[in-house]
Amino acid sequence: MPASSGLSGEIRVPGDKSISHRAVMFGAIAHGTTTVRNFLPGDDCLSTVSCFQKLGVTIETAGTDVKISGNGLEGLREYSGLLDVGNSGTTIRLMMGLLSGTPFVTRLTGDESIAKRPMNRVTAPLKEMGATIDGRENGKFIPITITGGRLKGISYSLPVASAQVKSAILLAGLQAEGETSITETAPTRDHTEKMIRLFGGKIKTSSNTVVIEGGQKLYGTGVNVPGDISSAAFFLAAGSLVPGSEIILKNVGLNWTRTGILEVLEKMGADFSVMRSSGDTYEPSGDIVVKHSRLKGITIGGDLIPRLIDELPIIALLATQAEGETIIRDASELRVKETDRIETVAGELRKLGAEIETTPDGMIITGGTKLGNGTVTSHGDHRIGMMLAVAGLICKSGIELHDTEAIAVSYPDFFIHLDSLKK
Repeated sequence: MPASSGLSGEIRVPGDKSISHRAVMFGAIAHGTTTVRNFLPGDDCLSTVSCFQKLGVTIETAGTDVKISGNGLEGLREYSGLLDVGNSGTTIRLMMGLLSGTPFVTRLTGDESIAKRPMNRVTAPLKEMGATIDGRENGKFIPITITGGRLKGISYSLPVASAQVKSAILLAGLQAEGETSITETAPTRDHTEKMIRLFGGKIKTSSNTVVIEGGQKLYGTGVNVPGDISSAAFFLAAGSLVPGSEIILKNVGLNWTRTGILEVLEKMGADFSVMRSSGDTYEPSGDIVVKHSRLKGITIGGDLIPRLIDELPIIALLATQAEGETIIRDASELRVKETDRIETVAGELRKLGAEIETTPDGMIITGGTKLGNGTVTSHGDHRIGMMLAVAGLICKSGIELHDTEAIAVSYPDFFIHLDSLKK
């Protein structure tokens, strides 16, 4: 993968992965037809589609268009085999909440990466609601068996900021007796709350607490998925790092719970502008223009972390080229992603000459470091793979990147789009 002399052009990043997952899930448990536009046909989201098809839901896919014929929660049917979520943590964690109230037994499994990721943060509150869940180490690891039944509402304080855990409890709360309230330590992405309202449900939010009443019915609707800002982040970084670059990113999601990357770029001194789309929409979006600029090191931590947790690998690359030191803290959640992203990011970038010290909850990165050539690997992690591909643009002799297939999890056309920007 050779270095680049400048990037120029306009691209549309794929549909938001988090919203695509939820659109299929809510369409599957709603009454009536749901149409989804700009769906992300990546491996993770297709795992969600496959699981619901096995549960008896009719789902038709045609590229980025999806049609779902829902018959409500009561329309789901028991599947005798194992529901395989592949590499998708969102699929398994949200489905655990949804299936906890269904009148049948479900068995969930996934790939080697999912097998290492802890599920007890989800199973603990669901068991408190009355769910019967078992698995390796008392339900901590897959395969997970859920025996659905009657649930009761609870008041739960999340020990760790996690949109996946919050969403799993909300999906269980839709089926529970009484109210379910969830209090967060810091705001996380609120796509599930917005989706509930879009499908005709009622949900109350106040400060960091969300409250939902059980027994609600949802109704099919149309969902237009904006572009994924987590995917756009790689091109925001590429445009900032490669001299002579100017990139236009069209229709990017601008939900404030996801725009932490833009706040970081602003603090680092990046040259970018945002033009928000007009009109009312359940998820805000707009175009972003980014140009090459000189960056400076900053400290990133606290409540900002949940709003850019998926972007921290590419932020680490930006930090290697910024003036001064960048400190990332309060990000221990990175250690339980597809890989231990703290050690994996540091290890792979060190191969290219970066100076990075890892800490229990983050990294300390020395900026202004010229990156050289080398052989690196994604370790099966899509975000690591895309980060390293961007790194190759600023390495004098380029890099050799292995295991690029993992990128298809969230961005099947990544290299096509990247090549289209090269002058």
